[in-house]
Amino acid sequence: MTRRYDGPVIDPHHHLWDLGLQRHPWLQKARASGEDMVFGSFAPILRDYGVDDYRADAARQNVVATVHVEAGWSDAHPLEESRWLDGLDRSSGVAHRYIARVPLDGPDAIRLLRAEAANPNVVGIRDIVSWHPEAAKSFASRPNRMGDPSWRAGLAEATRLGLAFDLMLFPWQMSEALELVQDFPETLFVLNHGGSPTDRSEDGMARWRRGLQAIGSEPNVRLKISDLVAYDSEWTLESLRPVIEHCLDCFGPARSMFASDFPVAGLHASFDEVYQVFRTVVSQLSLEEQRDLFFATANDTYRLGIAEPVEIRSGYHV
Repeated sequence: MTRRYDGPVIDPHHHLWDLGLQRHPWLQKARASGEDMVFGSFAPILRDYGVDDYRADAARQNVVATVHVEAGWSDAHPLEESRWLDGLDRSSGVAHRYIARVPLDGPDAIRLLRAEAANPNVVGIRDIVSWHPEAAKSFASRPNRMGDPSWRAGLAEATRLGLAFDLMLFPWQMSEALELVQDFPETLFVLNHGGSPTDRSEDGMARWRRGLQAIGSEPNVRLKISDLVAYDSEWTLESLRPVIEHCLDCFGPARSMFASDFPVAGLHASFDEVYQVFRTVVSQLSLEEQRDLFFATANDTYRLGIAEPVEIRSGYHV
């Protein structure tokens, strides 16, 4: 019997921005050059994307709270993104909590981490380590950051402050990441975007599957299944299904969560299309497992404290 979860949803990964602030160098570069970026043209998202825009995209998915993930705010203006978010109308639950950006190997990392941790809305840190030998495809300025002692010192401080760490990398960095998560057993890592299966060749997908299985065996890692449409330019339900199923085989529903990555995922699919794929693929799971994926894992991972409505039990379609 197919039973679909129809309760409240927490979206633990999306972005907001105001281009008029001129604080997002990657978007400013894309607007100025008109060139395609890592996964194609960014033209459709080179506009302001605020709370109301997100709410319009997510209107049919029963999203009750979200986690805003740092959106590449300029390093020249540290701490500003969190303060900007604090000033928004977040009463709808959008940007209920934040993942802030601090370059962990920066000269001022410790001070910035402590300042972010002092904000009760900040529950984690992201410092992207996704490195590619082709500069245009790289999110990180240099390789092997996860093994750098100064970077690791920053991670240790973030952990001491009780902050989770959002880990975004490419599959060929999985062995380096595995060593990292084993060396930091007290850190709660959240692997972004299903481990970014960007190389769709047979060898590339085999590398991703092996890496995800290895890192999924570590108890201090959780997984966000998000923006898979960016890595599969001709995606269909059936092409995404085995990717999602492998994610769940490696982490299980209790350590996995579905997320939108909007508006970036909107370059490749609508919000409803993304969540329709999620809902369809896991419709054979138990309702409790589906609840984990859409609500409970994110609520626990990011300490959101969202109360589960009493009527959740009657909010399923059978």
